[in-house]
Amino acid sequence: MKIVADKEIPFLEGVFEPYADVVYKRGDEIVKEDILDADVMIVRTRTQCNAELLEGTSVKMISTATIGTDHIDLDYCSRNGIVVANAAGCNAGGVMQYVFSAVYGIAARKGIKLDDATFGIVGVGNVGSKIDEMAQHLGFKVLRCDPPRAQEEGPEGFCSLEYLLEHSQIVTMHVPLDDMTRGMADETFFALMQPGAIFINAARGEVIDEKALITASPKLGAVVIDTWCNEPDINLELLDVADIATPHIAGYSYQGKENATTMAVRAVARHMKIKPLRYYRPNEDEEGHEPVLLDLKGKNHGEIAAVLMYNYPIFTDDFRLRMNPEGFEKLRAQYQYRREIYVE
Repeated sequence: MKIVADKEIPFLEGVFEPYADVVYKRGDEIVKEDILDADVMIVRTRTQCNAELLEGTSVKMISTATIGTDHIDLDYCSRNGIVVANAAGCNAGGVMQYVFSAVYGIAARKGIKLDDATFGIVGVGNVGSKIDEMAQHLGFKVLRCDPPRAQEEGPEGFCSLEYLLEHSQIVTMHVPLDDMTRGMADETFFALMQPGAIFINAARGEVIDEKALITASPKLGAVVIDTWCNEPDINLELLDVADIATPHIAGYSYQGKENATTMAVRAVARHMKIKPLRYYRPNEDEEGHEPVLLDLKGKNHGEIAAVLMYNYPIFTDDFRLRMNPEGFEKLRAQYQYRREIYVE
């Protein structure tokens, strides 16, 4: 068996070597010649798994160590018998930590009052649900927009996008990228948002019309951007207007990366019948990377901000990107994973 894997996936090297020939390459450098005789690909978002890459190869499975699958042509894979597995929900805790560190950091820096603020969550899947839970724990009111869930579960607990935008002081995006969501945050979207509201995108860059966001930015209280169109060649004008700008690392927690690699490896092990790896988990005996328990009960917003910023000083990541936007990929590859937080 031959496996071609993105060398930037953490904890992966050495795992499959007893069972397969493994080739490691940068995700954006994987080409057809590398996978002509490969059985499995283990990738991240930087590898565009489409007909141009896959046609004429022996690939039987693609396991992506990411939540999203928009870098994979699912229709092509289905037609050609290629199994696709993703790591749904793997980094939800890390993104939740990022969102609240951003909100409290911005509020402290710009004097934005969070008392009686409403969180508007656009997309309430694995990540959005984590944010929903934390927002309620911290005393925020929450509005939820997720048409697929509302259709399946009933409308109670959900609202329209228009209502959410008109009534939220914080709007955070957590939708997958597909034909319905591409460019959904457009001129009309930002026109509906409240003046002074905080806007956060840690979903996919392409869910935003970046030109519309730049135009709307003077109206908004703050703009937080982790995911960008055309990564790694990011829009420097958007970087300039953003209050927090980071290089697609919202989910880069130690636990999130462990989860992603675990899920990717187990999916391959199940499909290729590698029994010793069916219950694989990296670094099971390693200490010092466990999540951090925070006691936030009874604390006011200022005290919560201090605790969150101590555990994840998000403005350090912002500073590093501003100093070297051309180093977007290097900043991601060399990122020091942070420990996630949780509360009781």
